[in-house]
Amino acid sequence: MKVMIVTDAWEPQVNGVVRTLKNTTRELTALGHQVDLLTPLEFRTIPCPTYPEIRLSLFPTRRLHERINTFGPDALHIATEGPLGLVARNYAIKHNLPFTTAYHTRFPEYVQARFGVPLTATYRFLRWFHKPSLAVMAPTPVVKSDLEKFGFTNVVLWTRGVDLDIFHPMESKVLNTARPIFLYVGRVAVEKNVEAFLKLDLPGSKWVCGEGPALAELKSRYPDANYLGVLSQPELAKVYAAADVFVFPSRTDTFGLVLLEALACGTPVAAYPVTGPIDVLGTGHAGAMNEDLREACLDALRIDRATAREWAERFSWAAASEQFAAHLKPRPRAQMRETSAAA
Repeated sequence: MKVMIVTDAWEPQVNGVVRTLKNTTRELTALGHQVDLLTPLEFRTIPCPTYPEIRLSLFPTRRLHERINTFGPDALHIATEGPLGLVARNYAIKHNLPFTTAYHTRFPEYVQARFGVPLTATYRFLRWFHKPSLAVMAPTPVVKSDLEKFGFTNVVLWTRGVDLDIFHPMESKVLNTARPIFLYVGRVAVEKNVEAFLKLDLPGSKWVCGEGPALAELKSRYPDANYLGVLSQPELAKVYAAADVFVFPSRTDTFGLVLLEALACGTPVAAYPVTGPIDVLGTGHAGAMNEDLREACLDALRIDRATAREWAERFSWAAASEQFAAHLKPRPRAQMRETSAAA
């Protein structure tokens, strides 16, 4: 099957969406599918206001139409609701091309946190965007249920995985500070609630690994914490393995791939009992969830590292990608050729 994936989220961003699409592309290719990624790297872009790592494509219509026509996909998947996603959506509707979409991030909650826009307004836009999709892929049952409460009627599950070969237990001393070592990895932005972690009264030391618009302010307010930039996955695995507890302070993430990465390295998780941690940790004993994040951190110190690794082994990218492929809606080749000729 020829699969085209259109995404506004791509390098130089380092986040769960980009990692998910990279791993899915790799696994789909291994399954024998032909995958074409359409990303902002092919277009003139400008930085997104307040978030310069995100690049917004300028005037992508003509080029995007040409790319779809040339590739002639059997299935079209629109991963994001940005400029490329909007143009791809319009093309698909105009040419009667079935497509699927995905809900990767709690965009309404992020917009509310950053700009104060009411949730109802942003969810109204998202319902409009995803309504023509034959399947909206959500990462967890909780997110699926939440979307349905906001009026989405075509939601299916597409879970996530972790590379167990890269992320695994190992002897690591790359974080050579006082123990216990508490670690956060991810975007450093207001919606990630990193400050809730940094202001905790905890023994030992704290580390923050990642970049984002809130980094400079947090460094100035919490100079006693230790900060790392964006790392490659092998380097990041060593950081996870060197920590005693991985702290996940976000209340808005739909899944949280970093949770799985930490667990795969044998590092137990401390988090709030919200969507993301609940779906990843489930009823297992690989992490501690508590509305008192400090208590969760201290409880996580008592969790055996082997238990964390064992839980992570339940998740694989191969299984997640097979689930993704099953949701695609291939179009008969004859119809695709008719569409290309008409365009």
